[in-house]
This record gives sequence, structure tokens and C-alpha cells, in this order.
Amino acid sequence: MQSGFRAGHGCTSAMVKVLNDIVTAIDKKQYCAAVFSDLAKAFDSVNHHILIGRLNSLGFSNDCLAWFTNYFSDRVQCVKSDGLLSGPLAVSMGVPQGSILGPTLFSVYINDAALAAGESLIHLYTDDTILYTSGPSLDTVLTTLQMSFNAIQLSFRGLQLLLNTSKTKCMLFNRSLPAAACPSSITTLDGSDLEYVDNYKYLGVWLDCKLSFQTHIKHLQYKVKSRISFLFRNKASFTHAAKHTLVKLTILPILDFGDVSAIHFVTKAPYTTHHCDLYALVGWLHTRCQTHWLQVIYKTLLGKVPPYLSSLVTIAAYTCSTRSSRYISLVTPKANSSFGHLSFQFSAANDWNKLQKSLKLEKCISLTSFKHQLSEQLTDHCT
Repeated sequence: MQSGFRAGHGCTSAMVKVLNDIVTAIDKKQYCAAVFSDLAKAFDSVNHHILIGRLNSLGFSNDCLAWFTNYFSDRVQCVKSDGLLSGPLAVSMGVPQGSILGPTLFSVYINDAALAAGESLIHLYTDDTILYTSGPSLDTVLTTLQMSFNAIQLSFRGLQLLLNTSKTKCMLFNRSLPAAACPSSITTLDGSDLEYVDNYKYLGVWLDCKLSFQTHIKHLQYKVKSRISFLFRNKASFTHAAKHTLVKLTILPILDFGDVSAIHFVTKAPYTTHHCDLYALVGWLHTRCQTHWLQVIYKTLLGKVPPYLSSLVTIAAYTCSTRSSRYISLVTPKANSSFGHLSFQFSAANDWNKLQKSLKLEKCISLTSFKHQLSEQLTDHCT
């Protein structure tokens, strides 16, 4: 359950997994509660002796352990300000930030903390940790979450990692069940009550207690609008090629929320132009979100995603031979509501099976070949 700095893993896979679990719980009419924990100066708090012990338990040779011991020893740091350099100060703790080894070593250091989650689910992205659980009774959910949180805190203490109480928050996810006027508090081992919040920014995405994503959309609107406004004010300064590059670098990384406005900027098309005509003018913006989503699904089929995602999809096995049974299709799990259709396990299967009606893949092909066929399919569809 560690998605930070690992091949094939990332913020997207971590977010998809966590949201799938929460959406599935809500679809089953269960309460779901989460603790978003924040560690103070996590990378700087790594104890070298404990880390060497972790490496030893993983089977590293004595020569390798000696190499790491040497790697950590005799390190110093200093500060430069206005051309003046301070005297060196010995660094006795922490992993070197900005180094290649730093994030991996920290992941090794914190890895076993996940074992303390008990009955709750946990996901880590380096030092960003979410602990969450669900069930039909709110009191039971909060009791379970408190027990797991206590165990996680003890694990952190054993690693000499300090919990930042003021930045550690609680959230209750609920859309239709009766809301508690005053839910019981989740407390730290020091006796401090964690604050319940309705919105929390997790791995760059604003989550709200009803998973409406309205807060996230508003933030995207503001960010995209400010960038589009800047580009329009200075459009006379840019060549056509520069406009393409600027939109790709400043708008698309945020999200595709501003795609139509971005195309207007590049093409100078009239504002009455239909969006399909705009997409035809600029091929690299064509159905971008849909393309990304379908590629994620196909990577899942190829096993190019973390196991916690690939385990959520199942290829259908047919007992009788029919024309449609030749094609790869996924088992669509049961969902109790339209909200449940938003879970990864349902929407991935549903959208893939729809795509297969036109793709008709009988066996898995390379990701590059799939991207090519997908591009042709979506281009024909828009036309």
C-alpha cells in the first residue's frame, strides 16, 4: 500500500484505489471515516540505526550495510545567505533529500507501519498516510478507526516520527445516511482531539465529505481561468507554435477543465464554433480525458498497474462459445446505486465493455498498438 516513488505507482493509482474503496462503501449504505495523518519533518527524522536495522531484516549483506552506514556518516549541512556561508553543522538523522536513494530509504523505513492498521485500510504515498474504515454503524466505524489510529501512532513513535496534530484531520464520508450531530472524537495518544473537516486536499485532489468534488472543481476553475486570462492578455506576443506549447505546459497539467477555452486561444476560432469542430482543429486535445481513462483500464489488463488496482478487475470467462465470447470483456460487479457506478471496479468494466463493441480485441496487444487503435476509434467517433 505504498505508492510513492515506485515504478508503475503514483498519485493517480493511489487516489483511484482510495476512492474506489470509499465509493463502494457508500454504495453499500455504509458509513466511512478517514484520518489523514501528517508527519512533521518526516524525511529529516529518520533514525539511522533503526533504518540500518530495517535493511538488515530485509537481508542486505554486511558489506552493503557497511556501505549504507558510511553513506549516512560524517554528513554536514550549512546555510548560504547573501553570499555568506555559515559554518558546517553535523547531520546525525534523516535521509538526504534530493537524492535518488532518499525516497526509497524512507519507504523502507516507514513500510512496516502499515501493518499496524489492523481492521482499517491504509494507503501511503511516501509520508502522506490515509487511514480509513467503513461499516453499517457509525459508532463501530469510529471505534475501529480509533484503535487503528492508536496502533499507527505507536508505530510512528517507535520510528521516532512525530505526528503533526494540527495538520492531521478526520473526515466522515456520507451521502444519504443520517448524519451524526456530534460524532465521537478521534484523539491522539497525547489526548488531543482531531478536527473533523468537510474538505481535505489529498495528493493534489480536494476531497469533500459527499465526494461531489465541487471544491476541487472550483479550485481548478480558478487556476485555469487565471492562466487563460494571462495568455489572452499577451496573445500578441506568441507565435502559433508557442501558443500550442504554452497551453500544453500551463493548462493541460492542471486538468482538461479548460480545454475548450484553450483551443479558442490557439485557433482564434469564433466563440460560436461547435466544440467538436474545435477538437478537429487541434488533434492533441481530442477527447484527452477519455483517452487517459481507457489507457488506465488497459494498463490494468496488462498488469502495468499496482496489484491493488489490477485485483479490482476480472476478465470474463465464458462457458459457451459465441461470437462475442471471442473478445476480451470484463465482469461488471454489482452496484446498488448510480453513485456506485463511479467506483473504479464498476466503471472500468463498464467502459471497457462498451469500447470492445467497436475495438473487438481477441487478445491483449502492446500498449503502443492499443493507443494507436484507440486514437483511431475516438477520432472516428468524434467525426
